[in-house]
Amino acid sequence: MYTAHPDRYADMPYRRTGRSGLKLPALSLGLWHNFGPDRPVETQRAILRRAFDLGVTHFDLANNYGPPPGAAESAFGDALRADLAPYRDELVISTKAGYLMWPGPYGEWGSRKYLLSSLDQSLGRMGLDYVDIFYSHRPDPSTPMEETMGALHSAVQQGKALYVGVSNYSPEETREAARILGELGTPLLIHQPRYSMLDRRPEEGLLDALDELEVGSIAYSPLEQGLLTARYLDGIPEGSRAASDSPFLNSDAVTEDLVERLRGLNDLAGSRGQSLAQMALAWVLRGERVTSALVGASSPEQLEDSVSAIRNLDFAADELARIEELVKA
Repeated sequence: MYTAHPDRYADMPYRRTGRSGLKLPALSLGLWHNFGPDRPVETQRAILRRAFDLGVTHFDLANNYGPPPGAAESAFGDALRADLAPYRDELVISTKAGYLMWPGPYGEWGSRKYLLSSLDQSLGRMGLDYVDIFYSHRPDPSTPMEETMGALHSAVQQGKALYVGVSNYSPEETREAARILGELGTPLLIHQPRYSMLDRRPEEGLLDALDELEVGSIAYSPLEQGLLTARYLDGIPEGSRAASDSPFLNSDAVTEDLVERLRGLNDLAGSRGQSLAQMALAWVLRGERVTSALVGASSPEQLEDSVSAIRNLDFAADELARIEELVKA
């Protein structure tokens, strides 16, 4: 029988999400790739237990996470029942809908039918009465924003979600979503963008919009699909994501120039007493403009390494300047 560590809240910083009363840990656990039937069940449970013992209270999922789609939610539900159920009120559990989940015209995007049907399925897989955050995973160019946001509002009204968020929305779409939700009486809590030292698109207006709207943010892919780790410092290793030409990272992206810049970043991280991955996470969290950063883990040890980033979240001006020099070379 699992018993949570008594000092689990001693070290992890918690940040208020926008203007809400909800605080998120600086690092949250994303269950994108490492939770499904192709991974040992005990390893998955061990990662979740270790996360909670380290103060990681937020577990981020989506209907299509796996593989196959739905597998991550099912695996999380099993682990929740086995280990974490007594601590449900200490957990923030989020899920999303927007990408392809089942065949036919109602299996993706942003219609009311799809979003609310998907949420019901997600709750069933996880064995939950509600999720803490329900996201529209991507904007739907063919569905009125009023319908998509109205579905999120309905999820809250029905008691199936406590808060709502959006992911992959542009600054303009985010402002419109926040306006509609505000008029409905369900504030937009959070936006989940892709953001890292190598992907700076949120700096092109989105972070400013979130500041103005007082909406929180949680960054996904802060390690840029593994590029911002020690894994690619000598090129493309066998068995890596780039070696398999994953749709998320292909071998063409790992150029000699990029490897040289990664080595420079790794040297800077070493001077800070951090690994490259730890510095990359700290950089996303610098200045508290980002509420939380999502990390994945294939083992408890990998998770521990990521969480160690919280020991040094501050950067000197010359360190930030050197990072800019390296990533924009």
